[in-house]
Amino acid sequence: MKRQVAIIGTGWVGASVAISTLHSGVVDELLLTDARVEVAEGEAMDLAHGATFYPQATVRTAAVEEMAGADVVVVAAGRGGKPGESRLDLLRDNAAVTRDLGQRLRGCRGTIVMVSNPVDVLTQVMTEASGLPPARVLGTGTMLDTARLRQVLARELKVDPHSVHAHVVGEHGDSEVVLWSTAMVGGLALGQWPEWHAEREPVLAEEVRRAAYQIIRRKGATNHAIGLVTAHLVKCLLRDERRVLTVSRVQHGASGLHDVALSLPAVVGADGASQVLELEMTASEREALERSATVLTSAAAELNRPS
Repeated sequence: MKRQVAIIGTGWVGASVAISTLHSGVVDELLLTDARVEVAEGEAMDLAHGATFYPQATVRTAAVEEMAGADVVVVAAGRGGKPGESRLDLLRDNAAVTRDLGQRLRGCRGTIVMVSNPVDVLTQVMTEASGLPPARVLGTGTMLDTARLRQVLARELKVDPHSVHAHVVGEHGDSEVVLWSTAMVGGLALGQWPEWHAEREPVLAEEVRRAAYQIIRRKGATNHAIGLVTAHLVKCLLRDERRVLTVSRVQHGASGLHDVALSLPAVVGADGASQVLELEMTASEREALERSATVLTSAAAELNRPS
């Protein structure tokens, strides 16, 4: 049976998701669409012309309604952030787009992956609009923040990022929480690593938190890393890899949180993110996670107020 992935939105991010997904070799057919019809057509043509250089797959455009039959639907539609603008500032504009897409994707047989920002609140909007179970509507959430954390820690410790195991949870944004207490390097607790200095933690956490703003100020958007992150998530879904990833989904009791979409480590496979893990946290980390949940709950509530 053909493995089909659909991408809604072919801007900077959608195009990076597309090329990363093709290089991963897990898709047989890639479907593209965009409100700018000719842009989607151009991307499909451009990607198809590179077929000699990635595992066999076809690329074409399709209507949103056809995409409801895909195994994974990636939503990268909506506008991006402007310099100095927080992810939550994007909320009203992109929530309207997400709500419309969710209604058009009702009955979707696969998993929906939200990439558009603010990804957590939009994951909640998509869950409600599509009618799908929370386990099958995932946001990339803090997967990118976690990757950034692993990269900066690897740089500090002079090790490969693959040897660093640490999580960022909560909002993909200003209230995100780095779980320093459970960070490990090669099986050794971070605090026990030779020459590790705990006073570096706030500095590195801020570097991770501000990374997107720094990139947007310089080049106008972030796209390559999130493209790789999303392709990795798509691969885990299609291959039922059951990897533990910090994806965003509407929580129903994990870590005491209810009816809010945010990131916690979850086992991701063909059934989505049905098993959310509850990590040990310090009291301060738990309080920070609860504050992050409050920020997101308040942001979601803003959508129901008159503008």
